[in-house]
Amino acid sequence: MAGGIGMGGAAPSLIRASLGRTGRWATGVAFVGGFISDILNPLAPFAAYIALVAAIAAAIIAIAIVLRLVLAAKALPALVFASTAAAVAGGVFAVQQQTNSQNGLVAGLVPAVAELQRSMGIVSAKVAKIEQTVTETQKTVETVKQSTDKVLQKTDEIASVQQQQTEQGAQTQKTVEAVKHTTDTLADTVAAGQQQQQAQAEKLQATTEQIAVSIDTIAKGFAALAAQGGAIAEPKRPDEFYHNARVYELSGDMLNARRSYLAFAGFDVDAIDPYTRFATLLRVQDGKAGAREVFGALADKGKALSIKLVHALQFEDAQRLQKLNAFVAANADFAPAYFLLSQEFSEDRLGFQALSDKRSEATALTKFLSYEKDGGLLKYFVDQTQLADWLDRSRSRLAALGDVLDAKRFAPTLTPMRSNQGWSMTISIPEPATGISWRMGDSGPFTETGFLALNDQTTGKPMPNPSFELPDSTAAGSIAIKYLDVSGRETGPFDIRFDPEAALQQGNKQILDQFWTSWIAFDASGNRGLVYFSQMLSYRCAIKAVHYGLNGAALDKEIKMPACDPKDPYAIPYDYQPYFKVADSVKSMSVQVTYTDGTQSPVREYKRQ
Repeated sequence: MAGGIGMGGAAPSLIRASLGRTGRWATGVAFVGGFISDILNPLAPFAAYIALVAAIAAAIIAIAIVLRLVLAAKALPALVFASTAAAVAGGVFAVQQQTNSQNGLVAGLVPAVAELQRSMGIVSAKVAKIEQTVTETQKTVETVKQSTDKVLQKTDEIASVQQQQTEQGAQTQKTVEAVKHTTDTLADTVAAGQQQQQAQAEKLQATTEQIAVSIDTIAKGFAALAAQGGAIAEPKRPDEFYHNARVYELSGDMLNARRSYLAFAGFDVDAIDPYTRFATLLRVQDGKAGAREVFGALADKGKALSIKLVHALQFEDAQRLQKLNAFVAANADFAPAYFLLSQEFSEDRLGFQALSDKRSEATALTKFLSYEKDGGLLKYFVDQTQLADWLDRSRSRLAALGDVLDAKRFAPTLTPMRSNQGWSMTISIPEPATGISWRMGDSGPFTETGFLALNDQTTGKPMPNPSFELPDSTAAGSIAIKYLDVSGRETGPFDIRFDPEAALQQGNKQILDQFWTSWIAFDASGNRGLVYFSQMLSYRCAIKAVHYGLNGAALDKEIKMPACDPKDPYAIPYDYQPYFKVADSVKSMSVQVTYTDGTQSPVREYKRQ
């Protein structure tokens, strides 16, 4: 298009022409406008307004020309005017800002113009307006500042609360997630543990069955080899090594026997009899210390419980018993341990058994024999003849021990005997004792009975006094008895009930029954025709009634007894006659006593001499 900016070399000539025609008057108008706006500056920044409006107009016209919305020839004069006005007004505003001239540049340079501004009221109005504006602005700023401070304070408080709530919420969420995670982990762990325990139990059962089958196979192979006799030239199996060990041992070749036993132990077979035999051989050759060292090394390398059990047997006395008890506590179902434990309390081992030793031996043997049911002991033995020997010895010892496990039959007893001075208490101990003590009641110290002036032939120690005294005023109560056995171990205390009234009656009854021939005396001390019953009278505290008959007649007569005096039970009242008269024709007398406990004596016959 001919009027467009973009038509090659025509554009510059067109611009030069527009500037020549429009530039002169546009520049003049722009300077006049800038002068006026400078004078009116106290009222408002008119130079800035003019510059802004002119710049916007110039930009719009330039865009329209570029986009060919208008003809360049017609729009260029307007573009020149707008650009000139924007430049002049912008320059004036820029100089005002740089010089900080509130009343304008011209007023600052020309006093007449400043006087003109004042005469026209421009500056005063401006100043008043400015002062009012400043005052209001200050108030507004102060109010806004106070409001802003409150808002900021509230905002900070709200933000703080929100932050706390956010943090608490986040922490709560973390806690919930942690608890959930822990719960899930725990549940998984429990489930995994249960599965692992189940798997281990099944594996252990399978292993136990496999071992039982394996030992059974070894036992059968050993029995077959034993029947053949002779050593195996090149042994490979456990039964072959055990067979060779026995053959070498019987022939006196202890070196090869030892090698064969060690080779058998290398298979870690859990059978008891090969290791007990090997231990015996080692003790003979190397003593207990050597046997303990060898089996200690085997126990460290192997898993067989039999090896660990036999290792415990190689210690001395109290330490050996301690290790056996610990083994039994840790392996409660390992049957051979109970037989070996019983030997620690046997008469062969101790020489003399206390009652507690007999009970411990019987308890262990009873436990061992309980595993015999359904062949439960076979899996622990390669040589079945060794098992048979253990069973025979167990049964024989239990028969000899009798009912030693019946605690009631082997508890101390107390026999009270009343005299005119008080009570004499005789203690019966079920085994030899080296010391006895007693206590009245449920608390308080025990009192030793002391010792007699002789030694006990069983223990070789002074014999403890088996009795003690109590006053006749002792009330009913409990008496505790304890004693020391031959090994010095304390047994008891045993609580025994003491009832003085019942004890008096029981003691009198015992004497009457024991010495019944003294109940009746005919013609005593030459007193012809008199029948004395002094002995019954002295022990009348046990008698409820006495009936008699003469010459074989019915027991239709009664001897009236005076009442029992617990404070002086054996004294005969001074006004009571301990006899009665009979005719010379009386040749015999039948007597029956009814006791206070309701029982009756047999009918006793007495002949007159």
